Amino acid sequence: MSKVAPSARVREEIARFLESMEAQDGGEALSRLVQLATQQLVQQALEHEQADFVGRERYQRGERRGHRNGYVAGHLDTAEGRIAVAVPQVRHAEGTYRSQLYDFLRGHSDVVERLAIEMYARGLSTRDVEAAFTDAHGVCLLSRTAVSEVTEALWAEYEAFQQRALAEVPLLAVFLDGLYEPLRRHGVEREAVLVAWGITLEGQKVLLSLALGNRESHDAWRSFLRDLVERGLPTPLTITTDGAPGLLRAVAEQWPLSLRLRCWVHKMRNLETKIPADRWPEVKGHLVAIRDAATLEAGEQAVADFLARYGAEFPSACRCLQDDLAALLNLLRLPWRLRKFVRTTNLCERSFVEERRRSKTLPRFFTEKSCVKLVFATLIRAAERWQRIAITRLEHEQLKTLYHACGLTPAQPLGQVA
Repeated sequence: MSKVAPSARVREEIARFLESMEAQDGGEALSRLVQLATQQLVQQALEHEQADFVGRERYQRGERRGHRNGYVAGHLDTAEGRIAVAVPQVRHAEGTYRSQLYDFLRGHSDVVERLAIEMYARGLSTRDVEAAFTDAHGVCLLSRTAVSEVTEALWAEYEAFQQRALAEVPLLAVFLDGLYEPLRRHGVEREAVLVAWGITLEGQKVLLSLALGNRESHDAWRSFLRDLVERGLPTPLTITTDGAPGLLRAVAEQWPLSLRLRCWVHKMRNLETKIPADRWPEVKGHLVAIRDAATLEAGEQAVADFLARYGAEFPSACRCLQDDLAALLNLLRLPWRLRKFVRTTNLCERSFVEERRRSKTLPRFFTEKSCVKLVFATLIRAAERWQRIAITRLEHEQLKTLYHACGLTPAQPLGQVA
């Protein structure tokens, strides 16, 4: 019988999985990663429970209250599917050993899911994990030492995510945005977490990368984008951003041939501040007509009509519209049905709303590590819920023409896209 602990074998399986993750389907790969991480957490918890009962760790000498006696196969049903666990056994003990933790989790399958949520989406807090393992009588079934060891082990998941190769991602579009978090560090009130999402040529939405980036400076974004390229990320056809100057400059340097799209939601917010509230519905209708024009030429004509109509009455709004106008109108060069998926950074924004909901009880993060873990935790879970975009054969042909016009080569032959 192998003397390797089951938790160690799961850890090795996670390592092997991460090595091959870039060659797998994005959504299924993320789901499997969460499943393996949950399996490792539960397995470690069961082994620590056994160690607490016996009175010593594996191979540790000293007084003991029984002998380890292998494992029996068990399973738990979770939101990520059924996961297998090896339930530790004990012999020669004064009383019969039965894992209270396993019995508790079998009767409360939601706790396994809640454990993953708490550990991923609440910054891997020891207190939260202990709460997840506390039964109805207020008894914590997991020792504090075990909780600390388990939560610390998950930091490796983020590091592996940030180091994985991206060369095989058949990238179509990239979305870039920053989320500001309070960080208790001398001289810094809030720190930006830079985030990159993507849509592949196969229609999959994937989380590409996230990292601390000071205050969205040019240097921070340049370093962030260079890391993506160094890990092999193919040049995207489109890049959707807000109007942060440092970001725009970094994108122009790194991907000069790509079509940069200005987020229409951000632009609409900027324009709304320059229009009286009672006139905004009317003006907004004309702006939507620009955004939803059938062709680039029709969009340019709609802009000219808007400037002629409102140039004298709302000059500041017109100047705002003309600022970065080419990036706004680049949207109209894409196949019509795909435009709604790339015209905003909503992929980022919706997840940021969820992250802020989870972190609002925290006055500020004490370390960079706890900050990044919380953001990664929330965003990686959000990515699991994304649905694939269907891209038709006709749209593949239209994209092929656009790639050629931009002087770019698709990450994979468009005729082979499923």
